[in-house]
Amino acid sequence: MFSLTPVLVAVVGILIVWIFKNADRSMERRKGELRARSEARPWTDEDLEDSTTLHQEEEDADESQESEENVEHIPFSHTRYAEKDMVKRSQEFYELLNQRRSVRFISKEPVPMEVIDNVIRTAGTAPSGAHTEPWTFVVVKDPDTKHRIREIIEEEEEINYLKRMGQRWVTDLKKLRTNWIKEYLDTAPVLILIFKQVHGFAANGKRKVHYYNEISVSIACGMLLAALQNAGLVTVTTTPLNCGPRLRALLSRPANEKLLMLLPVGYPSTEATVPDLRRKPLDQIMVTV
Repeated sequence: MFSLTPVLVAVVGILIVWIFKNADRSMERRKGELRARSEARPWTDEDLEDSTTLHQEEEDADESQESEENVEHIPFSHTRYAEKDMVKRSQEFYELLNQRRSVRFISKEPVPMEVIDNVIRTAGTAPSGAHTEPWTFVVVKDPDTKHRIREIIEEEEEINYLKRMGQRWVTDLKKLRTNWIKEYLDTAPVLILIFKQVHGFAANGKRKVHYYNEISVSIACGMLLAALQNAGLVTVTTTPLNCGPRLRALLSRPANEKLLMLLPVGYPSTEATVPDLRRKPLDQIMVTV
């Protein structure tokens, strides 16, 4: 029968201790790497995560949602322009939108609410997955509510700038001269908060799938920006990280709505400035095959 000598026992003991110590060091090193990686990576906001992926079991569970297979189809009405008019209209529209800038200095001067109604109507014409129209536009005019929104955002944005965003992101923003102070949230006469509905509800109360809700609402936001520019108003696109749940509670929005974007809207203030940036030329953004 094999027996261990005292020396061999000591050697085996030392070997076991060495193995465990190295395992502990490896574990600590791995934790440090993960910690450093998470700190270097921009903060991920739950409300900004895409939730369009569908699992088959979820689809099977929603078989009872109402079908719209029998929607009537009608003739399409289309206005066709002469080629020279098409070129002229497309050039004029490009020149109009090429004047659009992100403006952080917004006047307190009131804007016509009929204009706000119309630009949101325009955004609501955006295409959406299976025509689910998964968007909610919350228009805030009340000064106290606007100020509370500012308090929530500035509180979280200070943490974002100092801890969550990472040095690279903060450095990239320096040319824009922006920080966590958001005075325009008080001065802008209107704030438009755009929420994506991650799912809806059918008439029978069952959950209704909203396909590609993030992409659909993002398209609507683009159309809203174009409509605001066309109306002669300015804004700046903001996606306040980690503010969604508190803003949703403040505005009494349901849990199926997640904040995607916030737009302060108004006229530019007399002292408004913008960075002298250049857009990429066509040959850098278009590939023809």
